[in-house]
Amino acid sequence: QERLVESGGGFMQTGDSLRLSCAASTDTFSSYTIAWFRQAPGKEREFVATVRQGRTYYADSVKGRFSVSKDNTKKTVFLQMNNLTPEDTAAYYCGAGRPILSSLRNPQSYYYWGQGTQVTVSS
Repeated sequence: QERLVESGGGFMQTGDSLRLSCAASTDTFSSYTIAWFRQAPGKEREFVATVRQGRTYYADSVKGRFSVSKDNTKKTVFLQMNNLTPEDTAAYYCGAGRPILSSLRNPQSYYYWGQGTQVTVSS
């Protein structure tokens, strides 16, 4: 069983909205912090958003446009992305780990990764 499976990516226009899903195994969902990251070609993987202990955290570049949430019944973490821009074009990954608060945005704090889902936004 895959620990993390992302879905929902696609080809979008500037200003569109899209919702990504990260379905986790039961053990992964209950034992780890699950966060969204993204990686554009030629760039490092960067933190996007997470929800941890009831609080949400966002990268400055997506604050006010993206919203992260969890569905405990479905064992899924969602990333609602609004007002997309070409700068949001990337492969989006969810990662699972046990980061301390100061390392929440560091991809090296996450042990497991999904296969990613591509989001492409044209102008």
